Amino acid sequence: MHLMKWLTGTVSGLMLVSCVTINIYFPAAAAEKAADRIIEDVWGPETQPADTAEPEEQDKQSSASDSRLPLAMSVLNWMVPQAEAAGADININSPAINALQSNMKTRHESLKPFYNSGAIGLTDDGFITLRDAKSVPLKDRNQLNSLIAAENNDRKALYAEIARANGHPEWQDDIQQTFAQRWISNAAKGWWYQQGGSWKQK
Repeated sequence: MHLMKWLTGTVSGLMLVSCVTINIYFPAAAAEKAADRIIEDVWGPETQPADTAEPEEQDKQSSASDSRLPLAMSVLNWMVPQAEAAGADININSPAINALQSNMKTRHESLKPFYNSGAIGLTDDGFITLRDAKSVPLKDRNQLNSLIAAENNDRKALYAEIARANGHPEWQDDIQQTFAQRWISNAAKGWWYQQGGSWKQK
């Protein structure tokens, strides 16, 4: 009986420690800020991130959630933000990242009319795609397809370069997921994006 209690306690402890390690390992909040800085530079200041809840409401939700957590988890939830705040950061300043960002910024001037018309939209995995081919004149379709391909290639390279620049190539999927959310959050009113397998308009 004592052995079972000890084993249970040890396994639970290891699971809690692994959760903390995962949360600290990828600095999600810092990644979101880094993504927002790049997106604002590429798209311009007219697109701003949209929060889904008011700060006061978010605080209430957080407090209510904390009150239902066991003491150990509450302590861990306190420790993780402290550890992240102590030194978590995402480096987005490298020659490769700067070059990709510059390419995307220049290309955006050509893509913007197609975002505005709804011809292209943001996918939920961090890329763009042709949404309504009928709204694009036949003479412009090849050019648009080339722009979409170039944009997606640069985005894929950007996610990989940010992970590499921070010494963690294995972060690429996390970086891509973060950008996927932030592209949509920063999208201008009227632009289209994918969510749950269907198209929605901002």
